Amino acid sequence: MFRHVVLFTWTEGATDEQKANVAAELAKLPGAIPEIRAYTLGPDAGVNPGNQEFAIVADFDDVDDFLVYRDHPVHQAAIAEHIKPIVASRAAAQFVFQA
Repeated sequence: MFRHVVLFTWTEGATDEQKANVAAELAKLPGAIPEIRAYTLGPDAGVNPGNQEFAIVADFDDVDDFLVYRDHPVHQAAIAEHIKPIVASRAAAQFVFQA
C-alpha cells in the first residue's frame, strides 16, 4: 500500500466558511477518483499547541494510483479553487506500508 499524508496551516484571514469548503471539496474526491482506497481528513483537534491546522491521509494500492489522484482534474480544481487561496504552509510525505 502507498500512503499520502498532507498537513496544512491556514492564513490568518481564512474564514470558517473557506475552511469548511476545503473539507467539503476534498470529501468529494473518493467518489470521483476510484483509485483512492481510504481517505481521511479533518481539522486538528487542538490538543497540542503548534500543530498544523488540517490533515489528510490517503491510501492507494501503489504509487501509480497515487499519481492518478495527484494529477486528477477534480483534485487539482480543489487545490486551485479552495486550498491555495487560504494555505499559509503545507507539508506532505508519501510512503509505502504493509496493510
